[in-house]
Amino acid sequence: MNKLVSNSRTRVLLTCRTWFAHPQRGVLTAAPNTPKRRPASLNPPPPQRTESRRHRSGGAGMNVFDREMKRRQRKWAASLQGSQQFDYLRDEVMPSISPQVQGSPFLSFSRTFPLALDLGCGKSHIAQHLSKDVVERLVLADTSEDRLRSACEIPTQCVLADEEYLPFPENTFDLVLSSMSMHWINDLPGAFKQIQSVLKPDGVFIGAVVGGETLFELRCSLQLAETEREGGFSPHISPYTAVSDLGNLMGQAGFNMLTVDLDEIQVDYPSIFEVMTDLQGMGESNCAWNRKSVLHRDSMLAAAAIYQEMYGHPDGGVPATFHVLYMIGWKPHESQARPAKRGSATVSFSDLTQVGRTVTKETP
Repeated sequence: MNKLVSNSRTRVLLTCRTWFAHPQRGVLTAAPNTPKRRPASLNPPPPQRTESRRHRSGGAGMNVFDREMKRRQRKWAASLQGSQQFDYLRDEVMPSISPQVQGSPFLSFSRTFPLALDLGCGKSHIAQHLSKDVVERLVLADTSEDRLRSACEIPTQCVLADEEYLPFPENTFDLVLSSMSMHWINDLPGAFKQIQSVLKPDGVFIGAVVGGETLFELRCSLQLAETEREGGFSPHISPYTAVSDLGNLMGQAGFNMLTVDLDEIQVDYPSIFEVMTDLQGMGESNCAWNRKSVLHRDSMLAAAAIYQEMYGHPDGGVPATFHVLYMIGWKPHESQARPAKRGSATVSFSDLTQVGRTVTKETP
């Protein structure tokens, strides 16, 4: 029997063997006796360098990720037959994003947004959770034309756009949403500034990115295996943003009333090979410029043994941990609450020590 276990801020997707997507969207079902899934179509195209490694795609000289390679990876993943079977992680994150728009404790009130932007929309995972009562019109933006899909009741417009270069004028949107996309942006501080710019005053940005110690099991296993077999290792897992940095970056971009939270999701797989296969199917393969294009067979087999030995379950499966960082920021407006002026307090902190004594004396 499989279930979704909630324990504090950690959610674990439990299964005996492997996960596959049920025809009903968002339902995860376990197949205890099914063989290891290895679709024949999951053979990613060989990397084709159309841009020089010296190409500067981000502001301030930042150039960590090959954005063109990431676009091709997403396009290839979207073209897979049955690609919805790899959407389980995004489907798991969506319920944590959409209620925040529809009057969650994070926003604490109901509000209608005349115009919203879904940045890096993918297959419109967010749009499927929205209603006309919350968003009147929606703009879907993504780098891959194959991923731009409109399947919701809200009037939508699809725009082919890069998250690093927003083609929208200032003060355009009342709401900007982004889920599981911005962790591949080279210039994240610049992206936050652009989002803050296209928001109207008192507009809100709500986003979710993969960050923290995501896939630390896979990272550690590959590093140890390559070090032992080849005398050194290459970065096969892309760098991620730390949760402590998000608030600082958003504050520097001009956002007010910031909220940053972390959610840990753990998914069980039969082995390391299924972990890497599903990452390819999600379009989440590494695209850092300094990545190593070839992983030798001996190193791969050694990594599988290390993964199982260090992190494996008694039944033979292995976990993969994803840290999802949630963020909320508002564009400043005169109607928003502000801190009181310095020196305007009428009670000193030293007087607070007398409160308990006063209550005790008055109690009969």
